[in-house]
Amino acid sequence: MSCGLELATMTVTLKPNLEEELTARAQAEGLTTEEFVNRELEKLISTEKRMTERDGSTENEKPLYQTPEEWVSALNDFIKNFPQHPVLSDEAISRESIYKEREDAQL
Repeated sequence: MSCGLELATMTVTLKPNLEEELTARAQAEGLTTEEFVNRELEKLISTEKRMTERDGSTENEKPLYQTPEEWVSALNDFIKNFPQHPVLSDEAISRESIYKEREDAQL
């Protein structure tokens, strides 16, 4: 699995059943156990990086709200300042109104 990159060596002690599973999966894909483990670890790390980037968070970042009380206060402020919107009429949310087109199509 040489890609022109400098490789590091690491010794990891595995439980026997885990070693057997990794070897079996590698063989099923025509890879050596080393190639398989390297690929899976790279996928795991890149997935975690993408999730961290998507969330915009870092390991050193503090939560936005330090306590549950701060979170509740912020939520209440949001609710209180939420823009007004029209309330739907009973007709707008009636079954007949919602399914009118479907019922007309069935006739």
